[in-house]
Formats: sequence, C-alpha cells, structure tokens
Amino acid sequence: MRLEVQALETGYGKAQVLFGVDLEVEAGELVALLGANGAGKTTLLRALSGLLRPWKGSVLLGGKDLRGLSPARRARLGLGHVPEGRQLFPLMTVEENLRLGAAFLAPGREKEGYERVYALFPQLAERRRQLAGTLSGGEQQMLAIGRALMGFPRILLVDEPSLGLSPRLAEEVLLALKEVARGGVGVLLVEQNVALSLEVAERGYVLEHGRVVLEGPAQALAQDPRVREAYLSL
Repeated sequence: MRLEVQALETGYGKAQVLFGVDLEVEAGELVALLGANGAGKTTLLRALSGLLRPWKGSVLLGGKDLRGLSPARRARLGLGHVPEGRQLFPLMTVEENLRLGAAFLAPGREKEGYERVYALFPQLAERRRQLAGTLSGGEQQMLAIGRALMGFPRILLVDEPSLGLSPRLAEEVLLALKEVARGGVGVLLVEQNVALSLEVAERGYVLEHGRVVLEGPAQALAQDPRVREAYLSL
C-alpha cells in the first residue's frame, strides 16, 4: 500500500502553513521528514490523519482519496498516527491503553495485536497491568507506538518519538520503528534527532516554511551540505 500526498495545502484559520506538499511512502519503507521547528511537520501529519482539514490537494491511501473522511475512518483503512506527546491515558493500564487501539479490529484479532506489540516491546508485556502514568518516558513512547500498531496499520505516522528520551532509549525506539517497517508497514517519521533518523530511514524529505525543498535517499541527504549545515551542525 502506498501513501501519496499531492499538492497539499492547509493551515490554521487564515494562516497558511503548508504550500503544495508532495510526498510518498511505500509499504515497508521508513521515510524521514526533516525540518526545523515551525516548518509544518506536525501540521502535515495532522492533515494526513484527518485531524486537520486540507484546503487544497489530495491524500491517497492505496489509491483511495481520503478527502472528507474522519480520522476514525482513515484508521480503519490502515492509516495509524502516533502523535507528539504520546497522549496516553495515565490512569489506565498498559493493556487498557493498547485495547483502545484495537477498537476497529474484527473480533478475534485483538489477541494477535497484543502478541505483535509485546514481541516488539517485551517491556510492555512485563508491565501490562501497570498504570501508563507510572511508566518511564521510554516505556510510554513504546506504549504510544504499540497502541497505534494494535490497529494493524499499513502506513504509520510517527511524530517526535524520541522527545525527552535519553540517547540510548531514542535509538531503541527508532530501531523498533525500523523493525516495524521491515514487517511491511510504511513509516513516515518526524524526528528531532536528524542524524539518527537518517541512519534508520531509506529516504527522506526536508520541509522548510511549509514546502518540500529537498528529497532523496537518506544517505544522500546525510551528505548534502545544506542538511549537514542546517541540521547536523557539520
């Protein structure tokens, strides 16, 4: 399944944030979306998942136009979203938070979803009865990703998963997303750690002031002088 974004424009109120954005994510690949704060990365993910209405352009998932569809309908079609800040329910257990991600599953698939998440994040299996609010930051991020995976998405949007994590945990989380992609899920990753995101990604896009200004293989972007100067401090 492919996610295709074509000439997408949107914003908030009268303030336009995105200007004709084009990008693609194929099933089984991890694509990094780079850009400074305020470039429009989170806005783009919100527009893709249906939390923000596009003004112009189109979003296609497996060739199906998503315009006018609710976030819930998009989730049913295979578009998952891990928002910035995790947005867990702290007074619910790990397992209860995961169950929310399985709300659209056919009967009988919930067990398969748990097995999939716990295989990826064994720490969560050990803490399945623990309140989400008592988990470490890294475990909470794993739970946020796991909740999205419970819906068996074909394309997964992930917003700043390493925010607030130690370098070791950040690497662990991003390598887990790489494993998700290897399993056939397309991953669009917004990540503040540009160097690490380009290490795990196959391709990347650079967003500046709401426009895609660079795109290409991750290794080529990592060597591009503009990327190195702006995002890698080299």
